[in-house]
Amino acid sequence: MKGNPGLLKKLRAKNEIGDNKAKKAKKKHFSFKKFLLCLAIICLAVIVLFVAINARVIRTASPRIISADASQPLEDVDCILVLGSSVQPNGTLNRVVQERVDTALALYENGVSDRLLMSGDHGRVNYDEVNAMKQYCVDKGVDPDIIFLDHAGFSTYDSIYRAKAIFGVQKMVIVSQEYHLYRAVYIANELGIEAYGVAAQQQAATSLITNLRETVARVKDYFSCAFHVEPTVLGEPIPISGSAQLSDDKEYV
Repeated sequence: MKGNPGLLKKLRAKNEIGDNKAKKAKKKHFSFKKFLLCLAIICLAVIVLFVAINARVIRTASPRIISADASQPLEDVDCILVLGSSVQPNGTLNRVVQERVDTALALYENGVSDRLLMSGDHGRVNYDEVNAMKQYCVDKGVDPDIIFLDHAGFSTYDSIYRAKAIFGVQKMVIVSQEYHLYRAVYIANELGIEAYGVAAQQQAATSLITNLRETVARVKDYFSCAFHVEPTVLGEPIPISGSAQLSDDKEYV
């Protein structure tokens, strides 16, 4: 080998190539580990953020979630807000919405407020949550002129923002299931409305998916409140102290 400089040169070159490959492989492995570590830190930070925001929303709203009996001494309540949910294709209420409306009717009959505000999705001609809720109340003998409709309550945040911006509500009782009330009451108070929540009776346990969706929604609406995001639709004022006919899109007898 001493007499063959060319061979020695080739061997050194091969060794250098091998060393370089080893270094690159080691560097690539280190980079991947670093990526996984950064990803784990980000995931942990997101989880901590979600937990902290949910805890804040629940802790802040909890004192204002009260029983139906505790709501009766409240004074000057502008309205009882019912947050909508999906209705059947034939316009009948599903169980969740019916539980909310029945609870609101009981509060109305007990004199908590003389106004009802039904808020939900009526963004399509063939889908209408709010008239379904109003018709249910009218069928039970409630004067249609005290049942206001918010046709653009496309989300909980939109419903509550519009309660103040469109209907001029300053003080209200919100009706929904308990898991939903924490977020609703939090939004209302953050937007400058004195709001209390009364939980609708709930026949079935809340599913894991519903709880996960609500966890994410609390975070979303927390930031919506922080930045005072405007709702999807605004519009002309309809004073809650006036006639509900101004909010109707059809005639009630």
